[in-house]
Amino acid sequence: MTTNSPAKRVNIVQVKLIREKSILYKERKICSPQDAYHLIYDFLGEVDREHFIVLCLDTKNQPTCIQTVHIGSLNSSIVHPREVLKTALLSNAASIIVAHNHPSGNPAPSPEDIDVTERLKKACTILGISLLDHIIVCTSDFCSIKEKGYIK
Repeated sequence: MTTNSPAKRVNIVQVKLIREKSILYKERKICSPQDAYHLIYDFLGEVDREHFIVLCLDTKNQPTCIQTVHIGSLNSSIVHPREVLKTALLSNAASIIVAHNHPSGNPAPSPEDIDVTERLKKACTILGISLLDHIIVCTSDFCSIKEKGYIK
């Protein structure tokens, strides 16, 4: 096929994860929602806006990386599955735990929290990555959406 239009230049790229820093996790393995809560709380600290986190795990449920994928406002965070799963794919995660904080101090899941969990579960299934839980983190308490029965 011959055309008179000029050739199109195509960029050759590499996509990499870059380690910014690390934190020490003494337990080595996530065995419960409480374990995930403690690691995520240590990572987040006491932030004043909603942060949506993805925690990537290997086949032995050992954390391999953690990333904030979105910072929202005081009471909301818009999350798209592609942003969450980008980190999981690049780190070769077997499974993930997602989490976000509620600065209000109330760990009860909102309807939006349930909706985003369902969307993430569907996307994870398509890509062959297990969504183990969605943890809502507060200063002195947390909620496991899996324990509430929203993740099968």
